Amino acid sequence: MAAAAIAAAMAGCAALGGGGPPPATYDLAAPDSFPGLRAGTRAQILIQEPAALKALDSERIVVKPSDSAVEYMAKAQWSDRLPKLVQTRLLQAFENSGRARAVGRPGEGLLIDYQIVSDIRAFELSLVEGTAAVVEISGKIVNDRNGRVVAVRRFAARVPAAGAGADEAVEALNRALEEVLVDFVAWTLGRI
Repeated sequence: MAAAAIAAAMAGCAALGGGGPPPATYDLAAPDSFPGLRAGTRAQILIQEPAALKALDSERIVVKPSDSAVEYMAKAQWSDRLPKLVQTRLLQAFENSGRARAVGRPGEGLLIDYQIVSDIRAFELSLVEGTAAVVEISGKIVNDRNGRVVAVRRFAARVPAAGAGADEAVEALNRALEEVLVDFVAWTLGRI
């Protein structure tokens, strides 16, 4: 009886407030077009989930009002943790290019030739020097046979946003990510 009373009280507290409407959920898209891409590979590529600082390793959309401050967009979120979302869109970008023999994630059972190891350094709506989407990802191509790093490069894009609202921020972040992924795919395919 006491357990039932506690459960009823907790349900009543949840109904009193703080619930509100759920946050708007946004997704990112993988690029479909790769202008000038000529390189291709017969290698099989493994896309590791990117590393990221805790501020970026969540579903929350980062806003930077200054170089040192980190805030999150109110009532807006990504459809998954940002590293998982970027991993999926990078994999889809390779597939969309039509220039990679096979691309997969860990645990999919591919016989891997190369691993893509990456780090999300920035993925934010910056309010410093105008409102803009800033995406920066560093990447390493690692030979899976011997563990040697074949190449390392940093990819960055800054795209002006039409405003500081969630819709404008996500649209600009999508365009910035597309620039980064197009460059990332072209660079990788040119090196393996």
